[in-house]
Amino acid sequence: MANAIEVSDNLSNVNEQIEAVANAVGKSKVRRQVFEAVYHHKSLTKTVGQIAERTGLSRMQVLQAGRHLVLKGAVKQAKKDGDTAYQRIDAIFAHRAQILSLAGNPAKIAKLPTKRKTAVVLPKFVKVPSTGAQVTRITVDDIESFRLVRKIKNSPSLPKTVSEEGIKVGVQKILGEPGAFKDWGGEDSDLYSGRLRINGKRHAGAFAFKGPGEPGALVPGRMGKNGDQLSRLFRQDADVFLVQHWREIKPSVPEMMRSLAVAKSVSTGKLIRYGIIDGTDSERLRRAYPAKFKPVTHKKRK
Repeated sequence: MANAIEVSDNLSNVNEQIEAVANAVGKSKVRRQVFEAVYHHKSLTKTVGQIAERTGLSRMQVLQAGRHLVLKGAVKQAKKDGDTAYQRIDAIFAHRAQILSLAGNPAKIAKLPTKRKTAVVLPKFVKVPSTGAQVTRITVDDIESFRLVRKIKNSPSLPKTVSEEGIKVGVQKILGEPGAFKDWGGEDSDLYSGRLRINGKRHAGAFAFKGPGEPGALVPGRMGKNGDQLSRLFRQDADVFLVQHWREIKPSVPEMMRSLAVAKSVSTGKLIRYGIIDGTDSERLRRAYPAKFKPVTHKKRK
C-alpha cells in the first residue's frame, strides 16, 4: 500500500508560499525549533508554554521567534488556555517537510520554480504524507443537488452583471439552506451547507464564491487579502469543497485544493471531494435554475 500521494508542485503560487515560509524560518535554529513544534503532529494550536516545554527554549525565545513567523505569514497567532499560542496553517502543513529542507539553504531555494524566476525547469513532485488519504475531484454535474444542470450542455461564461451575492443566494436556494451568510474579511467560507447531495447521500459542503469584483482568471494568490482563502476554506468541518468564479479558473486552484484535500483526508480519515465551478458551469447552473437566481436587491440603510 502506498504511503504517499504525489502532488504536482510546479505551480508558481504554491511554490512562492513555500519559498516565503522557508525564508521566514531561515538559518535561525530557534525559529526552526518553534516552527517544527507548531507543525508537529495533528494538533492545530500550541501554546507558548507547550512549545517551550517541547523545545527547551525560554518563553522569550519562543515569543520572539513566534512573532517573526506570524509577521511572515508562516503561522497564525491565537489564544489557548489563557496563554499566547500559535496555530498551524493547513496549506503550509502539507509542505512542512519541504519547507524545513529549504530553510537556511539558499542554493536549494534558488532552484525552486516560481513565477518570479525565468529558468525553465521540469515539473517536480513532493511527497505529501497520505496514509489512508481518500480524495476525488468532482464537477458540478456530479452533484445530485444540481442535477438539472446536466440538461444544459453548452453555455457562454457567466455575465459580469450577475453579482457574487446573486450566485451565492441562488446556490443557497437550490440547496434549501436557510439563514444569512454575510461576507466579511475573515470568514472561512462564503456558504456552508449540510444539505449537499451526492450519490443519494447528504454531505457537508463549503463554498468560496468569487464574483466580477475579482476580474480575470482566478489563481490562489487572488483569493483573499493574503491569498489564504483556500487554506481557510479547508478549515471547515466539511467533506465537499467547491470554488466558484465568474470566469476562468487556472489549474493552480484545483492543484492547491488537491493538496489541501489530501491533508484534510489524512487528518479526518474521510473521503474528501473538491471541485471548481468556472464561469461556463456557473452560467449553466443559472440557466438550469432560473427561478433561484433572481437579481438580489439590497435595502437602503436609513
